[in-house]
Amino acid sequence: MPTALFLSAFLFFNEREVPASEDEWLKKTLESRKVISESLSASIKANRRPAEAVFSPEGESDKLTLKINYTLQDDLQKEAEALLKRYRPDYGAIVMMDAKTGRILAMSSYEKANPQGSNLALRASFPAASIFKVITASAAVDKAGVSPQHRIGYNGGNYTLYKKNVLSDKVNKWTRFITLKEAFARSINTAFGRLSLESLEPKDLTEYANRFMFNESMPTDFFVETSQASVPTEKGFQLTEVASGFNRFNTMSPVHGAMIASTIINDGKMLVPYIVDSLENSKNEKIYKAQILERGQILRPESAAKVREMMEQTILTGTSRKTFRKIVRDKKFREIEMGGKTGHFSGMNPKGRNDWFVGYASDDQDKIAVAAITVNVKKWTVKSSALGEMMFRKYYKEKLDEKAAAIQETPAKPSRLRRFASVPRRKRS
Repeated sequence: MPTALFLSAFLFFNEREVPASEDEWLKKTLESRKVISESLSASIKANRRPAEAVFSPEGESDKLTLKINYTLQDDLQKEAEALLKRYRPDYGAIVMMDAKTGRILAMSSYEKANPQGSNLALRASFPAASIFKVITASAAVDKAGVSPQHRIGYNGGNYTLYKKNVLSDKVNKWTRFITLKEAFARSINTAFGRLSLESLEPKDLTEYANRFMFNESMPTDFFVETSQASVPTEKGFQLTEVASGFNRFNTMSPVHGAMIASTIINDGKMLVPYIVDSLENSKNEKIYKAQILERGQILRPESAAKVREMMEQTILTGTSRKTFRKIVRDKKFREIEMGGKTGHFSGMNPKGRNDWFVGYASDDQDKIAVAAITVNVKKWTVKSSALGEMMFRKYYKEKLDEKAAAIQETPAKPSRLRRFASVPRRKRS
């Protein structure tokens, strides 16, 4: 049997073939990713990217060595690797992906005590922490119809979570009120706990966690550990812990973090990532071309826009305001929409203080998402939000420099970020 025909049943090796139905197309896409994953996952896990590999679409009896063209963008990959080596956290990982296609643009992992360690970007042992607030906020606006301006009354501190405060609905002289958008931007745990009790049901959080692919293996062309989300079946203190991300049992991977951010900037549509762009035979003939695989419409576009409003506020007046202050005020970036979410929690695998940033950036043409995590045992070396900001700068620098040179005398349009840039910072209580 000719090589191309032999493999076309498993991979899209013959681009002239058009699947007869959507089901057949999906079947072939999933099979092709599975075949690639079986051949490459061990290398990707070990932070290696071989130039070629042996593929066995029909089992061990049939093998073919093929050249691999990756989706990684050289300048972004080098930047991600350089950033982690420069700041040397105890553990760290950076993932950047194209939110419109799922292409992995950069994937870097670093372990100070073990330079030959495994790829931390694939590991789902990191507490999701306040990144889970993206799931809670999504459920609130998409399922319960809560607006970003919805006011929440809460007692107690901003970054703690105590039963006596979060389970009480009494209003007293110490009760403070905050909008959902402000609570998200400043990551107020008790406010999100109250939101889960007042506006959501446990099944709502379970539904949206599953929509965002927690508790489900990802059909990528490289193996990623499954993120875990356990939601109690009844309202109570445990539900408030989950909704606010105040527990270490719900976990996720950096790859998953980038997927979550990409869903929000991509109008609620989730794309499944991939790292192999194409495969070529010994004659340099392209016999496989990656296909874009959608998870589906996770949120309505109008709901995704509301979550973006909250994530944008995070970098303007919230937990990432100091990190993003310069880029927000940079005239070259005035037309770039950016947003993010931070998260902090102590984890056990690896052991240390986890610091998360997941975010997105978009102009008229491109939509990108990034996830960065650092784990430090004793001393902080860099904020993950700073890593995200530097990756955004790297991605847009060349484009914006060229654009600025071409329109030096043309006044730029004001952006959403610039309109909000004068909002006064809130003091931590």
